[in-house]
Amino acid sequence: MRSILFVLATLFAYAHCIRFYLDPNSMRCLKEEVQAKVLVAGEYEVSVTPAVKTEYVVRDSKGHILSRKDDIPHGKILKFSFATETYDTFEVCFIAHAIQPSFSGNKQNKQEIYLVVKRGIEAKSYEGLGEVAKLKPSEVELKRLEDLSEAIVQDFARMRKNEEEMRDTNEATNTRVLYFSIFSMCWLLTLSVWQVFYLRSFFKAKKLIE
Repeated sequence: MRSILFVLATLFAYAHCIRFYLDPNSMRCLKEEVQAKVLVAGEYEVSVTPAVKTEYVVRDSKGHILSRKDDIPHGKILKFSFATETYDTFEVCFIAHAIQPSFSGNKQNKQEIYLVVKRGIEAKSYEGLGEVAKLKPSEVELKRLEDLSEAIVQDFARMRKNEEEMRDTNEATNTRVLYFSIFSMCWLLTLSVWQVFYLRSFFKAKKLIE
C-alpha cells in the first residue's frame, strides 16, 4: 500500500531540479504552469563569482511579482515560496550584472545557478509541522498521506473536468462541421441547378437546342 502511494506521490507532486550557467549582463527565465491553490517552494544557490551582482524575480503571467531578491549572497542556499490563487504560469528569472565593465565579457565570470522548484505536498515541511503541533512521527506520516490523498482526488477531479470540457468542445465542433457540411451541400446543389437552367437558357438563346 505504501509503495502504491509513493508511486502516486511521484505522479501528483512535482519537484524540478536544474543547473545552468549565466553570463554577466544577461538574464535567463524558466516558466512553469501551476494549478490553482497550490503551494510552490524553491531553493536556489548562486556560485561565488567576483565582480558580478545577481538578482532574481518570480512573476506570474500578469506581471505581478511573487518573490524577489535584488542582491543574492553567493554560495548560500536560499529559499522562496508562494501560493497560487488560480491556474497560472509563473516564471523565475535570474539576472546577472557585471559590477565592473572589464568583467562583462569575461567567460570566467560565468555563474552557476542551482534551482529546485517543488509544488504540492513536496513543498510542505511536515517535519516543521510536526514540531509545531507536537505530533508523533506516525501522525506526521498520516497527515502527509491525508494531504496526498486529497491532492490525488483533486487532480482526478481536475482531469475529469478537463475531459468533460474536451468532450463538449468535440461535440460542439462536430455539430458545427455537420451544419457546415449540410450548408455546403445545399449551396452546391443550388449552384448546380442554377447552372443547368442558365446553360439551358443560353443554348436556347443561341438556338442550339429547342
